[in-house]
Amino acid sequence: MAIDTLEPVITPDLVWKQVRHRARVTLLVPFAIVAYLVYTWFAFGVPDLLMRAQPERAVILATDTVAYKVHVTRSFRTNEFEVATEGERTATYDNSDVPDWVRLDGDNAMIDLGDGYSVEIVGKTALFTIPGYGVIEGTATANGVETVLPESDAPDWVKVDPRKLDVRPTLDRRLQVTKTKIEVHNYFGGWENFWFPFRSPLWGMSFSELYALALSSDRMDPDYSNLWFIVHEFLENPDWQHGTVFVALFETIMMAVLGTLTAAIFGLPLAFLAARNFTPSKILRFGTRRLFDFLRGIDMLIWSLIFIRAFGLGPLTGALAIAFTDTGSLGKLFSEALENIDNKQVEGVRATGASQIQRYRFGVIPQILPVFVSQVLYYLESNTRSATVIGALGAGGIGLLLVETMKTSRDWENTSYIIILTIVVVILMDQTSGWLRRKLIEGK
Repeated sequence: MAIDTLEPVITPDLVWKQVRHRARVTLLVPFAIVAYLVYTWFAFGVPDLLMRAQPERAVILATDTVAYKVHVTRSFRTNEFEVATEGERTATYDNSDVPDWVRLDGDNAMIDLGDGYSVEIVGKTALFTIPGYGVIEGTATANGVETVLPESDAPDWVKVDPRKLDVRPTLDRRLQVTKTKIEVHNYFGGWENFWFPFRSPLWGMSFSELYALALSSDRMDPDYSNLWFIVHEFLENPDWQHGTVFVALFETIMMAVLGTLTAAIFGLPLAFLAARNFTPSKILRFGTRRLFDFLRGIDMLIWSLIFIRAFGLGPLTGALAIAFTDTGSLGKLFSEALENIDNKQVEGVRATGASQIQRYRFGVIPQILPVFVSQVLYYLESNTRSATVIGALGAGGIGLLLVETMKTSRDWENTSYIIILTIVVVILMDQTSGWLRRKLIEGK
């Protein structure tokens, strides 16, 4: 005798309850999200962070990454003018060969800052002409600075102090007066002395002039050909250290490659021990899987700190940190791929009388090769970025140079240069890995 299945009876009360339940959920979920965001806003101290923020300093630092300044300084200790790029002694102009916007005349000077802005220095007095505002006068005295403004109230870009006058009407123009000196800053777009040092005979040459020089038989240095002399001057630029940066980039790439390949080489055989269909022993499988959890459970940065203490500074410590962490990650991924293979292909190879190694070679490896290649290449891309962070801790490479440039708080253009090069390397690694993936997996 057949028993009829009982079906729930849909009543208006049941429909109404469902509608009310969905309405409560619809209201509670956004409310919970908003409550969480409000909690994190105060728990993470965002209001205090905003109060301590210095947006004007951030703007100055951002300007420094894309521009450089030329200092025109009148020192009252030496009673001399000095015109220098970024205020560096190694980039100081001869007084007979200063830029055309600076005119020196004994103790006086006229500095044209463009767009109607100009600074006239007469003895110990600086007269800053500002279009639409007037002339600000600052005079250095034995006790500080005397300031005369066109108006009684000083605008925000004028900092008047008995010890110092600081006028910055625009981001690219600045005047500072103290009792010891008058200093004018004029900003220009670009990176100063990027190609060659200020004192190099190649400084200021155009690309066409450099090309003609490289083909010329008249050597600038008897010990080098002109082409090698150009390359040498570029790589040994003391301000930008191109040669050192390129070597550090190469170390970072090698750190990532060595660490990733080592992890793949050790992770694949260990994956067979962790796969259920290849290792009958539960104890062996359990121990191998816990090993993977241990290796990837400790962050790469922690491994790096451990190896730095154990082996000292150097790229090897970074490669070991990458290898240990990725052995756990890749081993887990490979073991899961092994457990999902098609056993029919393995049985077909077995039917031909193949040995166990041959069954692995022709029945298993071809099935996991796409996963193997794609995961290894992905981790290689990721580890190129990770190697930069590890290098900042002391493992060397480009990360260490990046931290050194940031410590000075004045060479932000060098910091931008290193960051751009790192991004370019990551993009190249991504393109290369994509090409290899197509070659090895798709056969294109």
